[in-house]
Amino acid sequence: MLVGGKGLHLGELSKIQGIQVPEGFCVTTAGYRKAIEQNETLQSLLNQLTMLKVEDRDQIGKISRKIRQIIMEAEIPSDVVEAVSHYLSRFGEEHAYAVRSSATAEDLPHASFAGQQDTYLNIIGVDAILQHISKCWASLFTDRAVIYRMQNGFGHSQVYLSVIIQRMVFPQASGILFTADPITSNRKVLSIDAGFGLGEALVSGLVSADCYKVRDGQIVDKRIETKKLAINGRKEGGTETQQINPDQQKTQTLTDEQILQLSRIGRQIEAYFGQPQDIEWCLVRDTFYIVQSRPITTLYPVPEASDQENHVYISVGHQQMMTDPIKPLGLSFWLLTTSAPMHKAGGRLFVDVTHHLASPDSREGLLNGMGQHDPLLKDALMTIIERRDFIKSIPDKTAPNPFKGNTDMLAQVENDPTIVTDLIKRSQTSIEELKQNITTKSGADLFEFILEDIGQQLKKILFDPKSSAVIRAAMNASSWINEKMNEWLGEKNAADMLSQSVPSNITSEMGLALLDVADVIRPYPEVIDYLQQVKDDHFMDELVKFEGGQETRDAIDDYLNKYGMRCVGEIDITRTRWSEKPVALIPMILNNINNSVPNANHRKFEQGRQEALKKEQELLDRLKQLPDGEQKAKETKRMISIIRNFSGFREYPKYGMVSRYFVYKQALLKEAEQLVEAGVIHEKEDIYYLTFEELHEAVRANKLDYQIISKRKNEYKLYEKLSPPRVITSDGEIITGKYKRENLPAGAIAGLPVSSGVIEGRARVILNMEDADLEEGDILVTSFTDPSWTPLFVSIKGLVTEVGGLMTHGAVIAREYGLPAVVGVENATRLIKDGQRIRVHGTEGCIEIL
Repeated sequence: MLVGGKGLHLGELSKIQGIQVPEGFCVTTAGYRKAIEQNETLQSLLNQLTMLKVEDRDQIGKISRKIRQIIMEAEIPSDVVEAVSHYLSRFGEEHAYAVRSSATAEDLPHASFAGQQDTYLNIIGVDAILQHISKCWASLFTDRAVIYRMQNGFGHSQVYLSVIIQRMVFPQASGILFTADPITSNRKVLSIDAGFGLGEALVSGLVSADCYKVRDGQIVDKRIETKKLAINGRKEGGTETQQINPDQQKTQTLTDEQILQLSRIGRQIEAYFGQPQDIEWCLVRDTFYIVQSRPITTLYPVPEASDQENHVYISVGHQQMMTDPIKPLGLSFWLLTTSAPMHKAGGRLFVDVTHHLASPDSREGLLNGMGQHDPLLKDALMTIIERRDFIKSIPDKTAPNPFKGNTDMLAQVENDPTIVTDLIKRSQTSIEELKQNITTKSGADLFEFILEDIGQQLKKILFDPKSSAVIRAAMNASSWINEKMNEWLGEKNAADMLSQSVPSNITSEMGLALLDVADVIRPYPEVIDYLQQVKDDHFMDELVKFEGGQETRDAIDDYLNKYGMRCVGEIDITRTRWSEKPVALIPMILNNINNSVPNANHRKFEQGRQEALKKEQELLDRLKQLPDGEQKAKETKRMISIIRNFSGFREYPKYGMVSRYFVYKQALLKEAEQLVEAGVIHEKEDIYYLTFEELHEAVRANKLDYQIISKRKNEYKLYEKLSPPRVITSDGEIITGKYKRENLPAGAIAGLPVSSGVIEGRARVILNMEDADLEEGDILVTSFTDPSWTPLFVSIKGLVTEVGGLMTHGAVIAREYGLPAVVGVENATRLIKDGQRIRVHGTEGCIEIL
């Protein structure tokens, strides 16, 4: 709070044995506060600024300009002038200095603020230095600094500025050193950018730098750029841009020896701070001076391992269609539910697949599974295998393969639709029993009861061999149909149309059921007007005042009784469910009223069913014309029947899991209320930041160190800014996969085809379901869709997501609704702009921007 981030780090660096830091001193934030706090006009402008939003760019610009002017014209407090003059006389007034801003909100773990305030180089003389101190103070209110603070939730009055006055060094070369590769995130690779003269030329993008990579004390890569310009200091003060001699432009900025020397300095600084660093350096004759070091905030954390071996981790979020971070209580429940070896990192879970990659047999099972599920993940794993240096092979027997289906059961599962109805009935009965039994439990008993229910009931239902066999049978039948119809009839992805409107799909039924809710509301204009205004969850109580209000309320209640445990990111037990926040459904209901006709539920379902039957008949007729046609048609009919009978069930186990999660959650929130009353926590939702075990202990002891919760809340904010990788190694290296496909239209964006057909329409890029404002014929573009997005599918004509595979929820429902869909499209929400017209090729797996 006294010297800001940069000042603090420079002070720390100057203490490290053997690290050279140009000498200097800090004008603390007390000086800045003294200069501005007495100025009433300034305080009133700061208040005005606080009321603005990021969108008010013109107003921000106007007010910020006035604030900068006031600060520049304000008199510097006399004791600041005295202190600066005193220290300059000690260091030598005749020398040149760098005058550098150092804000209190700077180089923080979750917001770097790098480059937001100004720095001035080669400033000579007390008066010039004092003038530039005012300029630094004023730079706290450049438009970019103000907007950055708004975006990161920092109050303008809570951020103060210190100014560093540091002896200038005039380097022949300077640059930046990352102790972890900023491109791949590999913690074992150091990356050095180097150019001639002062570092300003690199930072401002004036020149391209040489780039050197060092691993384990050896240079592993060098890229020498043509460097035409350098920024150098002028004798009379200030800097100037100069041309570099043509014969020097292509020479290597640092010698190999200097590169290795600098890499050793980097590792020493990293070891001191205990995390990867972004370091600014200068070379003067043969000495490296360090002028800044800050943590690299953009690296994805490495999943924790208990040994020093090499490990390969794959993201659970990409398989579960939920790449947001999960709060600690949510992670706990997921870990209690799963049997796979999982590791936490960045608020997400990763599975360690090193063993499976090392054994040839289980490797094949894993790669086949991933190929179906997420080709980008498979391609990333192939890259690791092909490198041969990371994975040590082991004999087959040592690695049991969790990615292989239970083939014994496949033979035993009959093609009988009552199997599915029985499984569903069993799950529903079990949930009803849970609801009754849990009401009698509280305190420590409740925790024991939940643990027992997860072990005895939830896991049994999720990992029931019969249920797995049904799902696997449907997947195998789909693969068989796609393969054989392509081979025999030249028909691609035939199973997509055959999967439309299958029975017993709880998720697609949920989407269609919301159309029925719209039908109830449609005749009541007053209710519709009211719903367009509602913002909070008390709207249900107000509804009854309007004609049709009671009917509306009953229809929403009925819907919530069956589907209210769902929400976006539902695998995280801490997420707000629709039953807890019914207002989340309103935009979707209004979309349905605007975009669909009465009785659309049954029409849509029947239309899909007829299309599937028609497709089946067409295929069978064509097959009968072939040699051996009767036999081919008979086998095909059997496979289609398996698809129709079994593929709807795939969505049910997750529905069962989420239903149980909601029952657990409601019981735990009652315990949270007791903790709030006892003053152990501040609000019920604080329990989301504890693990299941920690919460159990807090309830038992009726006490808790609240700092844990504050710390976890800050960590969660940081995790929200990170994008999890599909594949990451124990070195922190992020491996990305690519689609290997030719003959796509020029400029097309590649993805994975999961639901056939070609559709053109307006792209609606929607990151938050509650912002969904759709019109008939729109194409939904988003990062991921879990089951909670399904009600939107009835309003759209096509789907594009960044995450997903052939059997993930969005793909299954898209096929069932007959929507062309392409998933696994890297950066789709950035490459496609909201409102653009696009063409989605659901059969070929690409998107064209029209």
